[in-house]
Amino acid sequence: MIQVENLTKYYGDFCAVDQISFDIHRGEILGLLGPNGAGKTTTLRMLTGYISPTAGDVRVKNYSIDENLLEIKKLIGYLPESAPLYHDMLVYDYLDYVARIRGIAKENKSARIRHLADMCGLNEIMHNVIDELSKGLKQRVGLAHAIMNDPEILILDEPTSGLDPNQIVEIREIIKKIGKEKTVVLSTHILSEVEATCDRIIIIDKGKIVADDSTEAIKQSEGDENFISVSLLNAEFKNVEDALNGIDGIIKIDQIDNGDEGVLTVKLTSRSSLDPRGDIYRRIKETDWVLVEFHRESRTL
Repeated sequence: MIQVENLTKYYGDFCAVDQISFDIHRGEILGLLGPNGAGKTTTLRMLTGYISPTAGDVRVKNYSIDENLLEIKKLIGYLPESAPLYHDMLVYDYLDYVARIRGIAKENKSARIRHLADMCGLNEIMHNVIDELSKGLKQRVGLAHAIMNDPEILILDEPTSGLDPNQIVEIREIIKKIGKEKTVVLSTHILSEVEATCDRIIIIDKGKIVADDSTEAIKQSEGDENFISVSLLNAEFKNVEDALNGIDGIIKIDQIDNGDEGVLTVKLTSRSSLDPRGDIYRRIKETDWVLVEFHRESRTL
């Protein structure tokens, strides 16, 4: 769907993006992850044709950004970090204006606006002035703007920046819904956001790609250890340590909770190639401890 080859951007002597290459596949939700200043926004702006690269090429469905920029822009919906809205307009009037700009046929315009109002949760605010809306609602209006012409690709720059937790969940659900029909590329520096939303992650730092893989593969790439949490009633840490230390695969035992109210919680580090949970359970079963909780912890980004 999108091929990026040796994409580079200099601002004077400063290299914001340094010869990055990657492909984006049809129907994928791709997260561009990295700290502030890593080059995420610059990369997205080059993908959309908003700024020109210093070197390298972007191809979208075999169109080159150097030769077919207008054709590429027709395929892409773009929402910058701050939605570019006319704040003195009503929501409906603004979307009607965007529809006319985008060349939506008059006979299809009302149906398209109604569809976007349903998808983005705008029905109750269609006759509100945009300036009076919360940031979360403004982001929804911006999303409706970005997908007005039903683009095949949606590019979102920090779509949840500055939103409260409820608004983040709402925008995340809208993105997932859109991702069932379109290719979505979003940038963020929030780890939990890409983990909850994206199929694949590209991590960029100082203008270079440092990781590119599925969300699950990246979570498992940093080490070959698993962690198991065990909570026991009426147990002493020294006795637990002595009982579990000899189990094959157990590397380390740490005390997490000191046994307040009689419950001791320990964290066991084990090799990922072995699953010692059966042996752990059998050792505990041989004692008079009461097993309150026992689970393997999921690795997170």
